[in-house]
Amino acid sequence: MSMDRSHRPLRVGLIGYGYAGRTFHAPLIEAVDGLELAVVASSQPAQVRADLPQADVVPDAASLIARADVDLVVIAAPNALHASLAEAALRAGKHVVVDKPFVLDLAQARHVTRLAQDAGRVLSVFQNRRWDSDFLAVRAAVAAGRVGRVVHVESRIDRFRPEVRVRWREQAVPGAGLWFDLGPHLADQALVLFGLPERITLHRLAQRNGSVVDDWFHAVLDYGALQVVLQAGMLVAGGTPRYLVHGERGGLRKHGADRQEGQLREGMRPGAAGWGDDPDPLRVIDGNGEETTLPAPAGDYRSFYAGVRDAIRGQAPNPVPPAQALALMAVLEAGVRSARAGTSEALELRSDEWAQAAAAFPPVQSGGVALHSVPN
Repeated sequence: MSMDRSHRPLRVGLIGYGYAGRTFHAPLIEAVDGLELAVVASSQPAQVRADLPQADVVPDAASLIARADVDLVVIAAPNALHASLAEAALRAGKHVVVDKPFVLDLAQARHVTRLAQDAGRVLSVFQNRRWDSDFLAVRAAVAAGRVGRVVHVESRIDRFRPEVRVRWREQAVPGAGLWFDLGPHLADQALVLFGLPERITLHRLAQRNGSVVDDWFHAVLDYGALQVVLQAGMLVAGGTPRYLVHGERGGLRKHGADRQEGQLREGMRPGAAGWGDDPDPLRVIDGNGEETTLPAPAGDYRSFYAGVRDAIRGQAPNPVPPAQALALMAVLEAGVRSARAGTSEALELRSDEWAQAAAAFPPVQSGGVALHSVPN
């Protein structure tokens, strides 16, 4: 007896088995009920077979996309290939998940988004850090108005990796560098919290000896009375607070970062005991300087893939819809223009795209500054 399509597992094809495919996508897909990791396209067949003996291995993306038994294509290839692979998969009638960044520029984002609309297929971008424990803690506190109207936020992902590694992300190729690696995470979290900024100012540098792409950046998202600072660097020994939030009634401080990436690297299965647990609480400082703590909720990247599954089945909204991915691309592209020209840059979104993005990113801030009006 055949299984009803809405209840049978969705067969997933994964393109790429480098760091992102092996560390994030494969274990998360396998850990979500209703998804079956059926095929992997990789130049490392022996590694895939050792890790995923139940999956077929094909030598290239075209072979995977051509398979009639694949429902969902997950693209974990180098950033410069995202647009062309997403287009090929959508034209083949597949649902698509693209690892961040979505694509390389706004023109590509518009093209791929239009293809998904024409094909009637789910297109989503892997913004897994929406389910980080640190972000969930800050989001809940901001939404509850614990510090009143927020006026200043600092969000950082800093590391100490002084050696330039031989990998495409650190080579002079399109889509490489830290702004396109960690920038999509930090900027996406800001958009979820506060909606679209009016302008962005970005400084980015290559600080390490031998670095040929940016390995440090400092971005300011301008919301008028609210300013959001995003920063990442590879020469930060000892770490920095993950989040600082200042408001009219007090502040928030979150030191420790989400642990899921480290757990995945260590081989922990998503959902195992301790998965996503965060022992570092959120610190809430009132106007008198008195500090209390709130436990951080557990993070869970599985929520993204569960949301994609339900969206494909027509049971829930897309967890990261194309309107959000396109708006984030506008922020990243405006940042590139800003860094090149040494200017503060507005987002180059059409009025209809502003309206769609504003609807897709309703601000979490309770009682905060209203979003600016849609430009003409």
